[in-house]
Amino acid sequence: MAAATAAGGTAKSGSTGGTNPWLIALVVSIATFMEVLDTTIANVALRYISGGLAVSSDEASWVVTTYLVSNAIVLVASSFIAKRYGRRLFYLVCLATFTTASILCGLAWNLESLLVFRMIQGFAGGGMVPISQSILADSFPPAKRGQAFALFGVAVVVAPVVGPTLGGWLSDNFSWHWCFLINGPVGVLAFVLVYLLVKEPESLKKERAAMKQHGVRFDIIGFLLVATFLGALELVLDRGQTEDWFGSNFIIIATTICVLALFIAIPWLLSADNPVVDVRLLASRQFGACFVVMLATGAILIATTQFIPQVLQENFGYTATWAGLALSPGGLVTMAMMFVAGRITGIVQPKYLIAIGCAIIAVAMWDMTRLYADLNFGFFAWSRMILGLGLPLIFIPITSASYDGLRPDQTDQASALINAARNTGGSIGVSIASNVLAHREQWHQSRLVEHVIPSNPSYDQTLQTWTQYFLQRGVGEGDAQRQAIAAIGQQVAEQASYLAYIDVFYTLAMISLAVIPLALILRRVDLGHQGAGAPGH
Repeated sequence: MAAATAAGGTAKSGSTGGTNPWLIALVVSIATFMEVLDTTIANVALRYISGGLAVSSDEASWVVTTYLVSNAIVLVASSFIAKRYGRRLFYLVCLATFTTASILCGLAWNLESLLVFRMIQGFAGGGMVPISQSILADSFPPAKRGQAFALFGVAVVVAPVVGPTLGGWLSDNFSWHWCFLINGPVGVLAFVLVYLLVKEPESLKKERAAMKQHGVRFDIIGFLLVATFLGALELVLDRGQTEDWFGSNFIIIATTICVLALFIAIPWLLSADNPVVDVRLLASRQFGACFVVMLATGAILIATTQFIPQVLQENFGYTATWAGLALSPGGLVTMAMMFVAGRITGIVQPKYLIAIGCAIIAVAMWDMTRLYADLNFGFFAWSRMILGLGLPLIFIPITSASYDGLRPDQTDQASALINAARNTGGSIGVSIASNVLAHREQWHQSRLVEHVIPSNPSYDQTLQTWTQYFLQRGVGEGDAQRQAIAAIGQQVAEQASYLAYIDVFYTLAMISLAVIPLALILRRVDLGHQGAGAPGH
């Protein structure tokens, strides 16, 4: 215990069992990093997956979205399961299942098997993040939790940035299978370390015994309703664009199921003795605003992490490795800023830090609207670095703000809901960006084509220039003109694509700006006890 006191400044055992709390923080952060990494590691490998499994790129995108939705679904149940069956046992089971499912993903023989294993991986990973937060809160006293959550925040925010770089390098140099197989040795190491170092607090053992004695049961009906709502919502968001939205019976049915599940779930969750989700939390000004802020932040984080590598590969000819590397400088900035944010959270009110973070993210998105064909690697790296400055100013302060005023028995629920908001927001962000990209690309192409007519002097001059270009290379006169027209058509398509991506980044900038008023309505928190309301017991 002396070692723990000296290193971490705490004299309580909690989850440490006398072990240095910073060692435990590192161990649970490794496991969390691995889990969050898998939200984006497959993003730049989707073209390899689609080619390797002989499916369309649209079908391959389910590899990302199925993980996000299964992850969000299990988050709402993680609090009860951890309390009822033991936090340490639940964490170890999740870690073992996640590692096994990762290996099976790497060995998948077709798309269907890969999606099944990804869902299992998402379900297992969903329980790890909130439990990691609870372990950290039990391992550190309130005065040290800000710094501990900064280390944890590095795993949560940097992992989605490292994912595309690592996934691209593995796909380019080995195969897409290694995007998942790499979790094997890391997962085994994390399992051994958690088994040896993390202990179950006595308070949790007593709480578990009391739950058994009183026959407290899991809210299976509430869970199924919430899972149906989230699953149907994901189907609508992910397939809407492909299925022509409400012109499709499939989307109409999925939307109907989603709405019905929501309307049935709300009265059930309000009246249940032990609801799987405390919806009253979402109705409160403080927590509800934090939930929406995290939805928006997750949307921007995941959408940019998917669409920046996509535009680099499709429009600028980058390899998967270099597309991922463009995000890496932002990850380094985020890592450094996490510890800065961890320090200043104890000095500045969280609502002001969150508002500043949202403003910085809006600037980063606005910067990306200067997109054009001759941009170099440095432009994308610099824009991502600006984004990296803003993200920690949201992720760390929102921990203090969201738990402020909650009872101790509500903190696990709050942790699960905030993490579910990040993942669900990611799915919503990808869907919004995909739809803006598709519709605006079509719109811009229609507007540009209106000017590609013989009576337009600019078109006539461009056609002659291209025709001369092909004639000088020995192409026949008739073929030269046909190739010139094709080249102009390709230029129009590329320009429409750039303009559509600009609209995507404008949209993300507007989302970030819209969150600022929400941040400013948050209550002031007691900075002297910041972190005290983190998910602990």
